[in-house]
Amino acid sequence: MISSLTAEQRRFWILVIIVSISGFSQGMLLPLISAIFEQDGISSALNGLNATGLYIGTLLVSPFMEAPLRKYGYKPVIILGGILVFSSLLLFPLWKHVVFWFVLRLLIGIGDHALHFSTQTWITSTSEQHRLGRNIAIYGLSFSLGFAAGPLFAPLVNIHEGLPFIVSGLLCMSAWLLVFNLKNDFPEVFKGNMEAGSFVKRSKSTIAIAWIAFLGPFGYGFLESSLNAMYPVYALRNGMDLTSVSMILAIFSIGGIASQLPLGMLSDKVGRSTIIPLTYGGGAIAFWFASMMGNSVPLVMLTVFIAGLFVGSIFSLGISYMSDLTPKDLLPTGNLLCGIFFSIGSLTGPFAGGLFLEFIENVSYLLIISILFGVLFVISLFGTKRKSILVKWQQR
Repeated sequence: MISSLTAEQRRFWILVIIVSISGFSQGMLLPLISAIFEQDGISSALNGLNATGLYIGTLLVSPFMEAPLRKYGYKPVIILGGILVFSSLLLFPLWKHVVFWFVLRLLIGIGDHALHFSTQTWITSTSEQHRLGRNIAIYGLSFSLGFAAGPLFAPLVNIHEGLPFIVSGLLCMSAWLLVFNLKNDFPEVFKGNMEAGSFVKRSKSTIAIAWIAFLGPFGYGFLESSLNAMYPVYALRNGMDLTSVSMILAIFSIGGIASQLPLGMLSDKVGRSTIIPLTYGGGAIAFWFASMMGNSVPLVMLTVFIAGLFVGSIFSLGISYMSDLTPKDLLPTGNLLCGIFFSIGSLTGPFAGGLFLEFIENVSYLLIISILFGVLFVISLFGTKRKSILVKWQQR
């Protein structure tokens, strides 16, 4: 199928497949390692702290991503990111130690971010304007598909503890090999000279313009890491088995997959400033209902699926909204900041979730996620209204 496409179409679909590596590795690692540590008696606070390694790696490497992309192009950065991801996955079975696994998650975070930033910038920089929303929705869909498949590999730990790491590492390597079919390219905005300190200046300018769009990546990062790293701990403590937990996590991702393209196309028609607050509000209500379902796996799956329909697309919607608000010359910086805000949310999720489980009893873990989206709903309404007032004032 891929061989029959044009060069541009082939590049797009290969990038879409490659970015699913990031979703798959994160979707498997978070619940798998959390469940292993919980069964080994490691505290929930330390469990949550260990899960942040993935996102600390992302934050550490973010300020240094633009320079190699400008100098070497997209392809070498994707190749390096893929090597870090699959080699780290294959190293997990060698030594079961909290610190060693933290370092490996740090390296996967760096590799994932290299994949995300390169593929995301390549797609947004080369997509035609009338297809930008559709392409970004497909990009988000590929990540969600990988993320949904990830937790399904966690039960392989019942056969052998190292098996899910080995299988996922080999699958990631297979997808990564596709990048060698691509011709290298460079982002236009990086072809000129870059003045010292310009990253900080561009970041400040982009945040001032598009701060409201970064709520989506932040919220999705918090949701993804919190739900996949700490919810399994809560569920296992309350009598659920790992297979049921994996099904719940997968059904959430399926909800996001089902709504990804429809929401992306709808936001093109009615505006992302209208759709995004509705997704936050719907997610808050759905997770509140899920928190009331106790240990009823079918009811939790139903309500979590509905939550996925609303908030499973907020990362790609946030990228699209950022592209709407940000000038073309700041688009790569905006893509980079989407990754940074995603990582900040991802760091906050397991840490806050670990503290929640450590000190709060007899309260559903899903309630903390409902509260988060309630807050984002209020902020997005205020921010959208404020931007509308500014636009009307500027047009006078």
